[in-house]
Amino acid sequence: MTKNIMIVGVGGQGTLLASRILGNTVINEGYDVKVSEVHGMSQRGGSVVTYVKYGDKVYSPIIGKGEADIILAFETLEAYRALPYLKKGGTMIVNDQVINPMPVITGAAEYPENIIEKLKSKINLLDLDALTLAKEAGNQKAVNVVLIGVMAKNTDIAYEKWIETIKTTVPEKFLEVNLKAFDLGYNL
Repeated sequence: MTKNIMIVGVGGQGTLLASRILGNTVINEGYDVKVSEVHGMSQRGGSVVTYVKYGDKVYSPIIGKGEADIILAFETLEAYRALPYLKKGGTMIVNDQVINPMPVITGAAEYPENIIEKLKSKINLLDLDALTLAKEAGNQKAVNVVLIGVMAKNTDIAYEKWIETIKTTVPEKFLEVNLKAFDLGYNL
């Protein structure tokens, strides 16, 4: 059976590190893994989408509409944009942080209201303030690892395997903060 996970966010939020931790963990579990990253002006705060598929044999990394088992959303508008990709009965984990895209900053568009409430009325949603937990861990940039921790708790992969991967994937100088961030998300 193949698992389809989408990681969505804004450039600079650490979605790529999150996908590396996820990908390396499932590889270490013996799964075939395919990862595809899509950057939309990610250096300028644009959308970043990463597809991670794993299973006994995976042929393509692309996840179509209605196929994602889990969507890990680093920002609320990105969660809303990704909604069509969530499969019926799938789970969306959302950091309730708002990051205004350029059209909102320039006044050309308005940020949609009540996104979390709209999502909750339609799907299985787990929303959290990952930014506050990341700050508690020691660095606001650890939002990504807080979210990976929340997702990890909802998989059948052992806690220790995730910790092993974080230790081999995250640079030494950020390791302590990221391990704490993972634990805060995992134990939420």
